[in-house]
Amino acid sequence: MAQLSDDCFAQGGPLMRVDEARRLLSDTIVPVTASEPVALHDALGRILAEDIVSPVDIPPAPNSAVDGYAVFHADLDPDGNTRLPVSGRVTAGQMKLPEATRGSAIRIFTGARLPAGEKGGPDTVMMQEDCEIDGDHVVVRPGIKKGANAREIGEDVKAGSVVLHKGQKLRPQDVGQAAAVGRREVLVSRRLKVGLFSTGDELREPGSDLEPGAIYDSNRYTIHALLTGLGCAVDDLGILPDKFDVVRAALDEARGRHDLLVTSGGVSVGEEDHVKSAVEALGKLHLWRLAVKPGRPIALGQVGRVPFVGLPGNPVAVVVTFLTIVRPLILRLMGGKDAPPHTFRVRAGFDHKKKKDRREWVRAHLVEDASGGLTAEKFPRDGAGILSSLVAADGLIELPEDLTRLEAGAMVEFLPFSEVAQ
Repeated sequence: MAQLSDDCFAQGGPLMRVDEARRLLSDTIVPVTASEPVALHDALGRILAEDIVSPVDIPPAPNSAVDGYAVFHADLDPDGNTRLPVSGRVTAGQMKLPEATRGSAIRIFTGARLPAGEKGGPDTVMMQEDCEIDGDHVVVRPGIKKGANAREIGEDVKAGSVVLHKGQKLRPQDVGQAAAVGRREVLVSRRLKVGLFSTGDELREPGSDLEPGAIYDSNRYTIHALLTGLGCAVDDLGILPDKFDVVRAALDEARGRHDLLVTSGGVSVGEEDHVKSAVEALGKLHLWRLAVKPGRPIALGQVGRVPFVGLPGNPVAVVVTFLTIVRPLILRLMGGKDAPPHTFRVRAGFDHKKKKDRREWVRAHLVEDASGGLTAEKFPRDGAGILSSLVAADGLIELPEDLTRLEAGAMVEFLPFSEVAQ
């Protein structure tokens, strides 16, 4: 496994803006996973480790885009119907093609190659819905443009062109594109091996009995799902007690078989927050004080040379910091493109005040307004511990650092969960 430099997470200053944090990660983090070939059926969601170059033209020969009749455009009457004898028939995959002659039409089906003939062969295809059959003739209506419904060689893809780029996360259509150029397997980054654990004497596994003062560990399951959606191989290390020796031993053992270690909570300065001390005993830890809400300092460091991420303990802060900081970090570790997620503009359906010089994400759901557009409605409670607010939301409204007051009706940037939580 590749290793990171000792100072890859180092940063200074009281508060760091999100853009600066992302830039620093992009400049200092390098891929740590090797590559491996996988069959196309197993490629969905993986990070491509090579450029895919097409060895063929698509389509490989001129062909018909519709069921209809292949004709020479020069034979058609521009002002009235044209009656032509049907001299042949071509289906998709047919090897031997009839010779086309001027003054005639060829019955042709979608995907079938256009036959050769005089002047290079027919150059236009008339849809069958726009034709009438008259015995062994076809009557073609006027008005069709030259070349209509006729696909040119290489119209979709030219031989030698790059159809998929190294670093992109493969979607269903990307897998199909790889198959279209003849690939049965592709080279992808090996899944990032992530060790995930929680610490806290108050935490219990879902399904167990809760005694007074205990809570179910939801953060670990949320993070597990987020990591899995990014294509990581997650090793659930469970809940560790608030004991320094136990936490240190678990970290020491886990670093030898993982590419990344992740936890939530346990990195503050409290007497029972032993993760911070354990990480520092085995490596180093940097508390990144980000100018964000919801959230608090996110811990980035290394256990030996294995990167470590300590997420906040509040459920909403966990998701927001993961999506904004940890997601691009993980993609970078796997060799993925460091492209910001797409947002789109919607109208705010609420007033909101915020502090200057802090980026804020507001939980919201979308409703259709009277004009048919989309309006974002804010969840009524702002607490960073209200996990149900994320369940009720469609995404996050991103409010920039220089904004201090948002008024209903203003246009805002909306980040749908579907863009990042997968």
